[in-house]
Amino acid sequence: MRKDESGICGWLVRPAGGHPWAVLGVVLAASAAHAARVTPDGGMDNAIVVRAARTWLAGGSPYDDPHFLYLPGAVLAAVPQALLPGAVLRVLVPCAVTALLALGWACALRLHRVPLRSRLAVLGLTGLAAGFAPFGHLVRLGNWTVTAAVALPLSLLLASRGRWTAAGAVVGAAVALKPLLVPVVLLFLFAGRWRALAAAVLVPALASGAAALLMPDPAGFFTRTLPFLLHADDGFVRLYEASPAAVLPRLGVPRALAEGAAVAAAGAGLLCAYARWRRADPGPPRLAETGAGLMLSAFLVSRPSYDHYLLVVLPLLLAGVPYAGSVARGPWFWIALLPQAPGLGWPWLESERRRAFKDAFTLGVLAVTVARRARAPETAAGVGDPVRARGAPVSPAPF
Repeated sequence: MRKDESGICGWLVRPAGGHPWAVLGVVLAASAAHAARVTPDGGMDNAIVVRAARTWLAGGSPYDDPHFLYLPGAVLAAVPQALLPGAVLRVLVPCAVTALLALGWACALRLHRVPLRSRLAVLGLTGLAAGFAPFGHLVRLGNWTVTAAVALPLSLLLASRGRWTAAGAVVGAAVALKPLLVPVVLLFLFAGRWRALAAAVLVPALASGAAALLMPDPAGFFTRTLPFLLHADDGFVRLYEASPAAVLPRLGVPRALAEGAAVAAAGAGLLCAYARWRRADPGPPRLAETGAGLMLSAFLVSRPSYDHYLLVVLPLLLAGVPYAGSVARGPWFWIALLPQAPGLGWPWLESERRRAFKDAFTLGVLAVTVARRARAPETAAGVGDPVRARGAPVSPAPF
């Protein structure tokens, strides 16, 4: 992609001073401290997994709780938390989620070869924490989506450095905790990286199989969780789902038609992600945009699909802003994010139970914006290098 050594993007990749970093520290600390104050159990979603682990330690089945939607490996991973007092979890979980989101942002930056000391590094994370509502939602909920928000950019970073098998293992480990990154397995298929594909499949399969043998209900995920995901009508959960299959029926569209539209949109997104990979232009945007396209396509059809799932793909796209022609350079990328600005009221959508309409708008517009990259024309020479300021080359600094 074309290299531009002037303008705002050149300014963004220069080193940041101390004041922006101090502001970022205050913003992240405030986000974690607020979550610790309002969530006494370390977050509602994290509490579900911890409760499942405690149920298992007491001899019960974690899958007795229909809202436990994780593979058996997550139960064992949550055991250390289950042994900690609530007062510790109240502080530990928001801090851990915030730190992991920062790590995911750092991986996205390094994927795009942007220095970690740059203005984009500090301003981008500050913007996500202070200007993107799902960031705060994820910190307060303590949802294990954060594992995918780290694993996806880390795996793509490893793949960009030729370490495809390690990338597959990272994806597999994340799937073993929460099966959110299953669509990324298709990226290894697109690339013909069979060892990476094997690692992405075998790691969660072996981990889940071994953990299931320790459960009183080894097949609980398949006999209880999958039927719940596919057929259950959970009125409370449905209010917060952003997929078209959940939002359109709330507008009067027949459910069968809504589900068909969601499947069609997801299929189209999958084809566009494959076409984006087939374009084969070198450089990090190819990996980032293909991975984001696969995940957004899945979010269009997956049940459930929440606003904080966007944090799995948004850092990957935002970190690519120094590249000419990147998704983050287009106006529709920013239009999609507008409903997620904290404190911005929207008529008839002020209720928390109606925010799914805003989330569906963001998800749909982002999915279309990324899908359009499948047919974007090639830009000028300098492929694979980010925009950089004159006299301040981007060096291949170690991760």
